[in-house]
Amino acid sequence: MLTLFALKQSRAYRIAWLLELLGAEYQVEIFERDPNSKLAPESLRRVHPLGKSPLIQDGEQIIAESGAICEYLLAKFDAHGSYQIAPDHADYWAYHQWLHYAEGSLMPLLVMTLIFRKIDATPKPFFAKPIAQKLTDGVRQSFLNPQIKLHLDYVEQQLNGKTWLVGDKITAADVMMSFPLQAASSRAPSADYPNIAAYVARIAAEPHYQQAENKLGKLTIL
Repeated sequence: MLTLFALKQSRAYRIAWLLELLGAEYQVEIFERDPNSKLAPESLRRVHPLGKSPLIQDGEQIIAESGAICEYLLAKFDAHGSYQIAPDHADYWAYHQWLHYAEGSLMPLLVMTLIFRKIDATPKPFFAKPIAQKLTDGVRQSFLNPQIKLHLDYVEQQLNGKTWLVGDKITAADVMMSFPLQAASSRAPSADYPNIAAYVARIAAEPHYQQAENKLGKLTIL
């Protein structure tokens, strides 16, 4: 049986969602984050040298990286292309853009935001605090916040008048985009991004996503 190695409150939720959508049989091994660093525990290194989540194991095959995992699962369980866009369809390249955009453009900005919050929260000598704060505030104001706004404005516009990102059905593009938009919407005012807020709410209400949460626990963004 296929196994999903899932870190709590991680990108593994979208892989569990895809598995549920595909009706694949799988089991879950859930790992708790380190209470101090909030990173994956060393025990995950016994599964894969990088010790990251999500990971899937299918027989002797172990696969890391959400995008690669999605492609593997689609190739194995989605022979009829129910959650893909066909190459001859007008939306084919839009579909592929979202598949890569999730991790290539949007998620790195959100990870940087998390890192900067951790820097702010890290204990420092009193004389170093104003220097560190000035540095992080400067990067936020000159780069990080404008870039996040640029990307969220783009996604907000792209979702205008749509239920899902591509066409009128859930695809793997929605699976890949689910976690970064859940993370972004947990901090961005819903009034500023009503389309994103509604999209994230639709994901949370989707029955297969709820089945995934039943197995992994309620998603709470760190």
